[in-house]
Amino acid sequence: MMWFWLGFFVLVAVLLALDLGVLNKGNHEPTFKRALTQTLVWVVIGLAFSAVVYFIYENHWLGAKMIDDKGKVASGTDAAIVYVSAYLLEQALSIDNIFVIALLFTNFRVPPHYQHRVLFWGILGAVVFRVIMLGGGAYLATKFTWIFYVFGAYLAFQGLKMLRADHEEETNLDNHPAIRFLRRFVTIVDGEHGGKFSIIHNGRRALTTLAVCLIVVELTDIVFALDSIPAVLSVSHETFIMVTSNIFAILGLRSLYFVLAGAMAKFEYLKIALAILLILIGAKMCASNHYHVSNVVSLALIAGII
Repeated sequence: MMWFWLGFFVLVAVLLALDLGVLNKGNHEPTFKRALTQTLVWVVIGLAFSAVVYFIYENHWLGAKMIDDKGKVASGTDAAIVYVSAYLLEQALSIDNIFVIALLFTNFRVPPHYQHRVLFWGILGAVVFRVIMLGGGAYLATKFTWIFYVFGAYLAFQGLKMLRADHEEETNLDNHPAIRFLRRFVTIVDGEHGGKFSIIHNGRRALTTLAVCLIVVELTDIVFALDSIPAVLSVSHETFIMVTSNIFAILGLRSLYFVLAGAMAKFEYLKIALAILLILIGAKMCASNHYHVSNVVSLALIAGII
């Protein structure tokens, strides 16, 4: 599988280079039409990769095999269905992340024409963290079958908590742990400063609020990964499918943000839908050793709730 991993990350690097160096060069606020077009392109790329997954596992290229819940070698069709299910699941959970990012941009007073830059580097960091955390999650799932009860209970708890959460919760930046920690070591200065993440202030290197916002966005993604990684484990234990579906969903997060950011208030039932999704996935994980849910049913359930 090493060549598949290498080819995948080369593809990701090329797509990111095109995204930042060609399609979004310079500081500007993407228009709704442009953001929608780019979002659709990312979705098409993400879903089209299911065809690659199909051929890899149908023909067992380079010895690639996916073992299903019954211990049998899965077909390419099953592998593609699992990939699409994991992709849609991550897309659904990442929408909640957009709400938090929008709140952070408001509180840090990040101008619209710099937001895409923060999101780009934030997503680049998220890709690295997700690969590490997904690898760790897959290892735990393989070595310790009881971890599914822990993951399942955690997801169900998060879903119940989301149902009861105040949607309009505000963030006090002065009391934010990341900012309090950073102030011990570096100077933090307000202002745009041409979109730079650090400047020389009074003869010393200082971080701008843009850099602090980026750090908090990265920390936020790690927190959200605590939900999405157990969730994707409920769909598949195959590391290649887990990582590729997760990363393709993350890559389109930046353009999706600019599509949804101006219409957040219209998603009246989104929190409820995501909460139900987490609760059902948690229940499925807890029952996975006793009751089998087919991949087609899982895909229909995820798509239907979204």
